[in-house]
Amino acid sequence: MTAQTTQLDRVVVRFAGDSGDGMQLTGDRFTSATALFGNDLATLPNYPAEIRAPRGTVPGVSSFQVHFADHDILTPGDRPDVLVAMNPAALKANLADLAPGAVIVVNTDEFTRRNLARAGYGNSPLDDGSLDAFRVHQVAMGTLTHGALAGSGMSRKDTDRAKNMFALGLLSWMYHRPTEGTERFLRDRFASRPDLAEANARALQAGWNYGETTEAFAGTYEIAPAPLPPGTYRQITGNTALAYGLIAAARRAELPLLLGSYPITPASDILHELSRHKEFDVLTFQAEDEIAGIGAALGAAFGGALGVTSTSGPGLALKSETIGLAVMIELPLVVVDVQRGGPSTGLPTKTEQADLLQAMYGRNGEAPVPVLAPRSPADCFDTALEAARIALTYRTPVLLLSDGSLANGSEPWRIPDADQLPDLRQRFATEPNATDGSGAFWPYLRDPGTLARPWAVPGTPGLEHRVGGLEKADGSGDISYDPANHERMVRLRRAKVDGVAVPALEVDDPSGDARVLVLGWGSTYGPIGAACRRIRARGRSVAQAHLRHLNPLPGNTDAVLSRYERVVVPELNLGQLAPLLRAFGAAHVHSVTKVSGVPFGAAELADTIHDLLTAPAAGTTRTPQTAVQRTAP
Repeated sequence: MTAQTTQLDRVVVRFAGDSGDGMQLTGDRFTSATALFGNDLATLPNYPAEIRAPRGTVPGVSSFQVHFADHDILTPGDRPDVLVAMNPAALKANLADLAPGAVIVVNTDEFTRRNLARAGYGNSPLDDGSLDAFRVHQVAMGTLTHGALAGSGMSRKDTDRAKNMFALGLLSWMYHRPTEGTERFLRDRFASRPDLAEANARALQAGWNYGETTEAFAGTYEIAPAPLPPGTYRQITGNTALAYGLIAAARRAELPLLLGSYPITPASDILHELSRHKEFDVLTFQAEDEIAGIGAALGAAFGGALGVTSTSGPGLALKSETIGLAVMIELPLVVVDVQRGGPSTGLPTKTEQADLLQAMYGRNGEAPVPVLAPRSPADCFDTALEAARIALTYRTPVLLLSDGSLANGSEPWRIPDADQLPDLRQRFATEPNATDGSGAFWPYLRDPGTLARPWAVPGTPGLEHRVGGLEKADGSGDISYDPANHERMVRLRRAKVDGVAVPALEVDDPSGDARVLVLGWGSTYGPIGAACRRIRARGRSVAQAHLRHLNPLPGNTDAVLSRYERVVVPELNLGQLAPLLRAFGAAHVHSVTKVSGVPFGAAELADTIHDLLTAPAAGTTRTPQTAVQRTAP
């Protein structure tokens, strides 16, 4: 009997199992097939911080969620429509996220008395009626995988590891996902072990065949491709996009790229990716610690390269002294902070936006730096280019604030035409420039437009000059302890950052009569956009704006904020941008915060914003004179 196919416009699937069950690989392959099919998609990997938590326990559960649709989507989804639970712990850890009627596919082989006890179950949820609100499909994945691989000569351990491919094959059948790409991937990945490649490919096909032949499933589901703008697309994660953006920036600047980095979750993949691209004049240096990593990057900048360092929150704290040194020396440096839950070691594999104030002020003395934040995994590419542009043009360190959900999440990315990317070439100093007729080179004689100092490659004849952390004399760059000179140099460095040219803040206000503006930064873009769509579908007006440039703010920020009675600022922290805006006079800013280690859900954010829309207007009014202002250079 041919299974009935149901057309859907969207679905959210979550694979969950023990850390050793290969859920990240399974989700990644399902996502790749979905991208190849042409759906729009967004993903949310979620895995424990421990290298190997006790097997079968809730703390050891790893999951991968993918939301795909036949239309433009913005988030990885609030609640899964389908949960694949490879063991009791996976079921227990994720059951609360399911809405009644959701589909649960469970691997019954793992629902033993011992595993149920490890997960904290007294009785099996498959038998006690606790899952009656859901559509449950019980599949003996381990047994079926072993049967499919009988006679293959594989060990029982290796055969058992292939059950994730069985689950992938079954879900691929359910949602009409192609499997050819996964088969090619398996043969490439296990090229040195063709027996393993064959075993996993057979398990994948066994899962598909099980769905095709069993009568346990009522039918399959089909989600048509999304109408994306014309172009060549690939699936990309935020960390990969960021690495590609840095490479593109160095190529467009015609400079070598050096990344000095110390491995730290969730930023390590930037180091891994860049290390694969030596053919683009990329040098990666895995340093012994965070301080050495940024020191090498700053040294590379002194030598005429694009210097980059990557880290997460704890590492950013360790790099703060050298960032201050880069502010004093005035050299281009890109500092990437992939934020995670904190403080201290905190939640290494969970997401947060709690490093904004550290990025703005976490250095001794007056040491301002430009601060940027990408809004989506694909936008990490463009934001990396922009960070490099600012660093090179203005001779300053730049902080780029990504976060865990962007770094590990993925979405379709339209590959740009390299020739259309911005020209980032800079002119190095080639001759003495002193204005006193001495024939000397003055390293702090500034460009009147950008206030950037000249960049001289060491070894250029006649351009010998001093660098270091001591205060410099204006123009000549000699060490100076003169009070008036110090104040002048401090103000010049601040004016240079305040004068960085950034695009105007764009506002999405379809009706033009919204009273409430939802203002975000970083990874809140997707949930905010999805929440605003829900509110507008209810017949209410709401405006949305999103900041990429956090320091300096866009020049029209004051005018935008002044147009609305209330400004709502959702953040994955306890409120960091919101109090900054209030400090500059934006008294009608309302902070919405979350620090649970997971992104905002579109529904929860929509409900919060809707409540604010219907609440009485705040009694505080303000004028442009008390609003956010940029300091003029």
